[in-house]
Amino acid sequence: MLKRLLKSLKRGEINPIATQVPVTASAVTISRDEHTISRKQISKNALNVMYELTRAGYQAYLVGGGVRDLLLGLSPKDFDVATDATPEQVKQHFRRARIVGRRFRIVHVRFGREIIEVTTFRGSHDQTDDSKINRNDKTQVNDQGMLLRDNVYGSLHDDAMRRDFTINALYYSIDGFTVLDHTNGMQDLADKKIRIIGDAGQRYAEDPVRMLRAIRFQAKFDFSLETATAKPIAQLAPLLKQISAPRLFDEVLKLFLSGTGKKTYQLMDDYGLFAPLFPATGKLLSDQNEASEHFHSLILSALENTDLRVKQDKPVTPAFLYAALLWPRVLVISEQYQQQGEARFRALQLAGHQAVDEQMPVIAIPKRFSIPMREIWTLQHRLETAHGKRAIGVLQHPRFRAAYDFLLLREQSSQQAEPRGPFWTELQIQHPINKDHTESDRPRRRRRSRKPRPKGPRDSATKD
Repeated sequence: MLKRLLKSLKRGEINPIATQVPVTASAVTISRDEHTISRKQISKNALNVMYELTRAGYQAYLVGGGVRDLLLGLSPKDFDVATDATPEQVKQHFRRARIVGRRFRIVHVRFGREIIEVTTFRGSHDQTDDSKINRNDKTQVNDQGMLLRDNVYGSLHDDAMRRDFTINALYYSIDGFTVLDHTNGMQDLADKKIRIIGDAGQRYAEDPVRMLRAIRFQAKFDFSLETATAKPIAQLAPLLKQISAPRLFDEVLKLFLSGTGKKTYQLMDDYGLFAPLFPATGKLLSDQNEASEHFHSLILSALENTDLRVKQDKPVTPAFLYAALLWPRVLVISEQYQQQGEARFRALQLAGHQAVDEQMPVIAIPKRFSIPMREIWTLQHRLETAHGKRAIGVLQHPRFRAAYDFLLLREQSSQQAEPRGPFWTELQIQHPINKDHTESDRPRRRRRSRKPRPKGPRDSATKD
């Protein structure tokens, strides 16, 4: 499947419509009175980095999401600087600076808790000569066209053309306080349009995460994808399997914990981007039956709940999010274990381990989150059955509030005949607790189980 996609990509069959981005060596200069960015809105540390580099004779610009967000009237979470100084030259000018990364070498300049990311202008390379690229110690691509290393440096214009989307290729200059635009990004911002720079198929092959970024920006800003930018996404979605599991964990948090998770999920489903990230859940959601409708409703409810917490500036935890995203698989596996004679509580324990193990090759979930996830799942049995003193004891469990909220989502999505949510709601009124489901995700010290964990149920659920 993946090889066929790549052959089609090379033949130009997937993306016959070229993305029209003006390519001129000179940028359009937007003067200070023509844009809304003020230095007062920019981190003092980012300004200090730019002033220091310019005093040393280098070019330095604010670039990327920081410029985009300021132009949209938003407050950036971080600020990035682009320069013609090499990483080694940048490091010489800042006491608390270190070079990080191998795939893309950048410099982190630390000011207390704030880190200013400084990148050297990226240069272009000859995409037609793959053998030359693969022998280059600065640039390397794999057989699928994905960039494994890209440390060729170039001019400001080269750097603009190497960025992903036009709205992210705007440069703020402290020399005259102007904005430089090489790709018509200002117009795309005004038109609320997300447009990839260059051939969409090729740029997605270089870094498949760009497809996720396109969808995330569409949901976050309520923009639309330009036709050629959107066209190849569904066909190239399997390329996400090339991305490292730790990187995808971080990308999923950006997708679903930014306040627009529900809309992002719906767009991912439309473009076929959800199933490559969550294969087991994606398969169950595609079955088109009553169970799949309940699973889909549960995920939407969980994301809606998370979006609300973000908007209310309340803390959110990846453990609760991933517990919802993997629950469909956990439930199916636990039912298989029960059919083989395991008690429900034990079946949920085993299913939780197996579901996480299956997901790990795609998305590496750290233990500080996977352990609370499994506790949320196993507590579902106690919430369904506990009464009297045992129920009061469950209230003291460190993960009770998360498990309780999860139970409410389950009952809301499946409309159970005898819901247990009201019982636990009343019990908390009678026996108040002061815990939030986003309390520390640090796992509890657990007793070692004397009973060995089987590898999986017979007629393995992993073959579903």
